[in-house]
Amino acid sequence: MSTFALGTAVGDLSAVTLHLGYFGSGLLFAGIIAVPALAHRFLNLDAVFAFWFAYVITRPLGASFADWLDMPRNVGGRGFGDGPVALVGVVLVAAGVAYIVAVHRRAAAGTAVTAGD
Repeated sequence: MSTFALGTAVGDLSAVTLHLGYFGSGLLFAGIIAVPALAHRFLNLDAVFAFWFAYVITRPLGASFADWLDMPRNVGGRGFGDGPVALVGVVLVAAGVAYIVAVHRRAAAGTAVTAGD
């Protein structure tokens, strides 16, 4: 619960209080989320720590870009509104899940065929 509350607050802090704007804040967190991946790959950062680091950053990253798309233009957003932004988000998540399921099924089918050879 704290990840969601603090993540949204940190996204708003960087966008509004630090005057980065919603898009700039999103770019900041897109850069920050790369840190654990790079540190794990090149500096042997513990995998569990890297996962949780990235997990925590997903909230302000998503909130910043969602606010950028959702908020009115006069406050730095694109002005698409809550409904369209939420609908696109749901469609993207559903497409991602469908893709993962399809890849998993293909891999499982391929494994079953080669295991019987």
